[in-house]
Amino acid sequence: MELAHEGYEVEKSGNGREGLELAQSGRFDLILLDIMLPQLNGLEVLRRLRKNSDVPVIMLTARDAVMDKVSGLDAGADDYITKPFAIEELLARIRVALKKRSGRQQETKKLFANGVIMDVDRHQVTVRDQNVELNHREYELVRVLLTNKNIVMNRQQLMNQVCGYDYMGETNIIDVYVRHIRAKIDDRFRIRFITTVRGAGYVIREEEDEKQG
Repeated sequence: MELAHEGYEVEKSGNGREGLELAQSGRFDLILLDIMLPQLNGLEVLRRLRKNSDVPVIMLTARDAVMDKVSGLDAGADDYITKPFAIEELLARIRVALKKRSGRQQETKKLFANGVIMDVDRHQVTVRDQNVELNHREYELVRVLLTNKNIVMNRQQLMNQVCGYDYMGETNIIDVYVRHIRAKIDDRFRIRFITTVRGAGYVIREEEDEKQG
């Protein structure tokens, strides 16, 4: 297999249930996942995996419809490649995904602002000791904004980091995610978390000086 020739240690599974069990073992740096799998399809494997793991996942599939790609990315995939593809492209995307993972691991383990705490290790967001349920992209948007706290980021910057540089979906998707996050955090807890900077983008501004442990 080409990946082994490139120096990667590879382990394979032929069905979704077994693949999910392997993926949940936590011993993999990256997962290549097909949608069309017996017993448990790839999207369901991904949804279940994302409940407790942020391991990079690249979808490999012959299904190239836009909605299939959107479904995969919304379920938590880091990238999506349609068959047939050149091995050089796959290797390049693997390198990018592993580099992003390495960068995340070097981040502060807890990010916070205005009473919102993100525990990176646990992949968990809490406000006043209450869990906030965010989907994969909502979580990534909050993570990016918290990592760049007090820095205004425009929509294109956020799309690149949250959706990927080759995202082909709606251009207003960041606005949609911000509305969802505000409903789950700002409205629910009556706080000001994400600020809109008219004509520029979005920012999380630190409005409280308290330090979180």
